[in-house]
Amino acid sequence: MQPVNLFKLASQQSQWLAVRQSAIAGNIANVNTPGYGTAEIEPFEKVLDNKRVTLRATQQGHFGAGVTNAGFDVRNENGKNSVLPSENTVVLENELMKAGEVRRSYELNTAIVKAFHRMTMLSVKS
Repeated sequence: MQPVNLFKLASQQSQWLAVRQSAIAGNIANVNTPGYGTAEIEPFEKVLDNKRVTLRATQQGHFGAGVTNAGFDVRNENGKNSVLPSENTVVLENELMKAGEVRRSYELNTAIVKAFHRMTMLSVKS
C-alpha cells in the first residue's frame, strides 16, 4: 500500500468539485437550448481509481463556458431519454440539487483540511 497524502487528496477533490460545478453551471445556462444534453462528470471514486478519460465535445460550443476536463471525464447525455419536444435533457431542479451537493462537499473538504492542518501544527509545536 502507498501512504495517503491527505493534502494532495483534498486538492484533487477540490479540483474535481470545481469541474463538477462548471458542468452544472453550463447545464443551467443551457436549460432552454434545444437538443442540449446534460453534462455529467465522472464520480470522484473513479478519479481515485486513476481511470481517466479525456473530454469529448458532442456539439460545438457547449463546453466553451469554462468547463475544462482537468483530467476528469465529462460526458454529455443525448436527448433520447428526454420528454421535452426540444430534446433537452436538463432538469433545473436536479441541477440545483447537484449544486447544493457540491457546496456541501467543498465545505466538508475544507473543514477536514483545516482540522488536519491544526493537528499537524500541534504535533510540530509539541
